[in-house]
Amino acid sequence: MATTYCDFVQSLDKNSGNPHLHYHNHEYGFPLPDDDALFGRLILEINQAGLSWTTILNKKENFARAYHNFNVTRIAKYGEKDRQRLLNDAGIIRNRLKIDAAIHNAGVILQLQKEHGSFKAWIDFHHPKTKEEWVKIFKKTFRFTGGEIVNEFLMSTGYLPGAHTENCPVFKRVAAKKPAWMRKK
Repeated sequence: MATTYCDFVQSLDKNSGNPHLHYHNHEYGFPLPDDDALFGRLILEINQAGLSWTTILNKKENFARAYHNFNVTRIAKYGEKDRQRLLNDAGIIRNRLKIDAAIHNAGVILQLQKEHGSFKAWIDFHHPKTKEEWVKIFKKTFRFTGGEIVNEFLMSTGYLPGAHTENCPVFKRVAAKKPAWMRKK
């Protein structure tokens, strides 16, 4: 029985096409380059609440299409027509609270961009923090960001440790992609 995500992925048939293989080996724990990519990951993590990560990975491309490639500026301008379009899109999770959170959070990120230059700069400014400190900051700043959502978002983007075990072949690749200032903290 797999005890970690790394163990689970290592137990999968490499030719199965399982979405966890690509995600684990090429995305999970790796720093993301820009605000749209970070926001996209936050949207996916919010939508995972109460569901399996497999469901989200299988719908990832649908989310990118439905949310205009996670373009923060565009999503912040969504109105009722876009909200209804998303609620009617069977390719994504059709949950009004999660959709409303994505739209609201895009507006928050626009404000953070004005104040800090970027969403990424805002996160970098607060780094490092403990999971508990991050959760307080995110809950104060965003909607639909409970403890596990914040933990997985920050772990999956390299801000919190634990995405990979040290004996995982991906561990060193993730560490090498992090900026030097981030590796020391």
